[in-house]
Amino acid sequence: MLMGITQMSSATTGLITEAELDQLETFLFSSAVSEDALDLIGTHGLLCAINISPVKIPEQEWLDLLFDTEPQWESNAQKDHILGLLRKLHYTIGNDLYNDQETLLPCELTLDLDDEDEDEDLAELTIWAQSFMEGVFLREEDWFGDDEETVAGLLLPIMVASDLFEDKEVLEIRQDRALSEEMAEQIPELLVDLYLHYHAPEK
Repeated sequence: MLMGITQMSSATTGLITEAELDQLETFLFSSAVSEDALDLIGTHGLLCAINISPVKIPEQEWLDLLFDTEPQWESNAQKDHILGLLRKLHYTIGNDLYNDQETLLPCELTLDLDDEDEDEDLAELTIWAQSFMEGVFLREEDWFGDDEETVAGLLLPIMVASDLFEDKEVLEIRQDRALSEEMAEQIPELLVDLYLHYHAPEK
């Protein structure tokens, strides 16, 4: 996934496990990283965009965005381990997209109005969407250059969830709770559609 899904096999990288995700989450919440670094949910959003990107994003570029500043590594072994986990997460997301499978987002897509944690769930989805859009902004012209209308339509649910945009259409949708949630539920499917738009265009 890190070098492109067609260039790196699962035999060399492997799919990330739940235990490894827990290790990565613990590190991203630790004092070793900047307070402005992405958490696991944000990292997932960013890496979804990196995989979908119509042009390859160098590893160091997305690592710099993810960490904000260089982590305070305990050792070279720890650095190699954490970077290895990030590569596995990158590969796992890319593997899903390449195989036309919906990626399981690490946050809730629907909100129970009676759930006392609903605001937290919304915040998590917003963090994921904001981080995804940060990945888009890295190469915004490439994302929108050839077919802006189609791409904007596919990205609309993510743009709404991100709460980054002041466009009238986006604001109206976000103010409609039911419509916002309906659109959020479409995000996993739309990730596949976006990937296919760039990497398996119709002839």
